[in-house]
Amino acid sequence: MTDSATPRKWERFTPAQRLARFGVFLSMAVLLAVSMRTVSVIPEFLWDAPTQMADLFRRMWPPDTASYAENVHDALVETMNIAGMGTMLALVMALPVGVMGASNIVRVPALNWLSKLILVSSRSVNTLVWAILFVAVFGPGALAGTVAIGFRSVGFCGKLLSEALEECDKGPIEALRAAGAPWPSIFLKGYWPQIAPAFWGITLFRWDINVRESAVIGLVGAGGIGVALDTALNLFRWQQVALILLCIFAVVIAAEVLVTKIRQRII
Repeated sequence: MTDSATPRKWERFTPAQRLARFGVFLSMAVLLAVSMRTVSVIPEFLWDAPTQMADLFRRMWPPDTASYAENVHDALVETMNIAGMGTMLALVMALPVGVMGASNIVRVPALNWLSKLILVSSRSVNTLVWAILFVAVFGPGALAGTVAIGFRSVGFCGKLLSEALEECDKGPIEALRAAGAPWPSIFLKGYWPQIAPAFWGITLFRWDINVRESAVIGLVGAGGIGVALDTALNLFRWQQVALILLCIFAVVIAAEVLVTKIRQRII
């Protein structure tokens, strides 16, 4: 006897899932429409943008390589110094904050939450905002840029260090405690060997990011190549702008290659 029942039809989504997907897409469309109205895009400027970009590139070519020694070299060196010193400052501050945030080391919830508050506060403020703040405190120059890079990097480095500490194997730690080792020895012999690869990886990765960010904070007076770029833009020296942009691009690429090579050798 054959089965006369209607064959079952396969459907990827249930009616409730289809309704939910439709609701999500409709909400995204409404938000996009509201955003477009809020942004107030001027169509004339939008259509004219390719022509303006072509004209700008014609003014920037060829780059003014003759001005490198006088206007760019010292600023580029200062940028690298800001990135390096800012990264070291961040590590000095991030290590105690990261240890305080590791719940398996510091078993005081109030201190754990204080650490998280510090780390979140650091990451929630953009580097340019930190730079504007410290320019107001220290005045224009490399000091403001270094401190801004350091304070912005604390949240990144401290959070990753805290997570690395919490993921450590408990076996060596318990063995050291059972042997009566003091806390500094427990940290240096038990925790540090386990987090050292993560520590150096975080250091290199953050320095790579700081090289990029230190090239931008000069636009608000925090020293480095950004100051030279801002000056060239204000004076409409487009060929010098092209040279500075090429130098920033070359430094970023070189830093990326250097970090990759170092990570392959030590991690």
